Amino acid sequence: MLRAAALVVLGTVVLGLGASGAGAQQSGSGVGGTLEDAAGKPVVGVTIVVEQDGAEIGRAESDAHGEWSVTVPGEGTYQVTLDVSTLPDGVAMRDPERRTLDDVRVREGLTKPVLFALGEGVQSGLSRVERFTTLLVDGLRLGLVLAVASVGLSLIFGVTGLTNFAHGELVTFGALVAFFFSASGVVPEIPLVAAGVIAVIAGGMLGWVHERVLFRPLRRRKSGNVSLIVVTIGLGLFLRNLYLIVFEGRPRPFDEFTIQKAVDFGPFALRPKDLVVMAVGACALVVVGAMLQKTRLGRAMRAVADSRDLAAASGIDVDRVILAVWVGGAALAALGGVLQGVSETVESDMGFGLLLLMFAAVILGGLGTAFGAMVGGLIIGVASQVSTYWLSPKFRIGVALAVLIGAILVRPQGILGRRERVG
Repeated sequence: MLRAAALVVLGTVVLGLGASGAGAQQSGSGVGGTLEDAAGKPVVGVTIVVEQDGAEIGRAESDAHGEWSVTVPGEGTYQVTLDVSTLPDGVAMRDPERRTLDDVRVREGLTKPVLFALGEGVQSGLSRVERFTTLLVDGLRLGLVLAVASVGLSLIFGVTGLTNFAHGELVTFGALVAFFFSASGVVPEIPLVAAGVIAVIAGGMLGWVHERVLFRPLRRRKSGNVSLIVVTIGLGLFLRNLYLIVFEGRPRPFDEFTIQKAVDFGPFALRPKDLVVMAVGACALVVVGAMLQKTRLGRAMRAVADSRDLAAASGIDVDRVILAVWVGGAALAALGGVLQGVSETVESDMGFGLLLLMFAAVILGGLGTAFGAMVGGLIIGVASQVSTYWLSPKFRIGVALAVLIGAILVRPQGILGRRERVG
């Protein structure tokens, strides 16, 4: 019965995401929005251009209230571009690569809200120290997200010996479920906090399905570890393409956290939602650490990770522990996806984009150790973000892997890993 309930819930979410289309719409006909700076003040005189298939449909300038709108011929897909040359001094896009939004879908007779996140640019007076500390704090935010998402990956390896290449899709699943219940418009929208709780529960159910439906039967058939790894690769490809079909490829933000004014903390500025993400991530890690150290289930997990045969001989139900690890690890991955979606945007391949960073965190901290994944996630997150002070953001993953290689050369077992005698 539990298996059937899990499949029903997961199927409902997937079908609902496919029906969500472009999300909730507002009355009107065309595209429009409001431009505000980091202080929440309207930005006036900025040009917005709307095109379709390379042909200009119309353009508008933001008025005294920062509002703009462009009428379009009808239902279809459009490209909306913000002319950055018209931005006033001291205002820049938070993400310059998103000055053009492709695939903005407009329905007949409705207005599609389009949002451009504006804030203070480097030219607005940020000193080198302020820019560096801001990147450092943002790296800590990313590190906490990676730590939360990576704990399950490390525990699953420690308990089962399986390297799960589909773990990124568990991260994506959490973000998609939260978006479905909070911003898709398919079901009555609920607060993101409640949607996040549902996403964590649904993520745990998906982990339960993975273990009971797929990997436990394969283990009982004595499938080799290499075969299981190939299965995870295929599962990841299947889920990633399924998400792409039902959710489509464009990024979408949570409606509750679209544009926020950064809070000035002296040497750095941070958006309120990033503070919430960091607080939730830190609390989740504390709870997981306490569970592993203080509870009977946590001690059983550590015992199975140390020696499955010895744990079974001691009376521990190994299958039950493995199932608990899958459920807990998938739930944490889903929570990581929700946190990443709040900080950035929700995308159909967002978990796959974090997968290399998660593997780097797990290996750096020590394979199979939950606390190692936490430490490794923090180091990888900070290193990858701070590197953009000197390098292009395109090199972030390369920097993270370089840090991993350097650390492994010095300490092959990872920061918190244990040496093993071979031979």
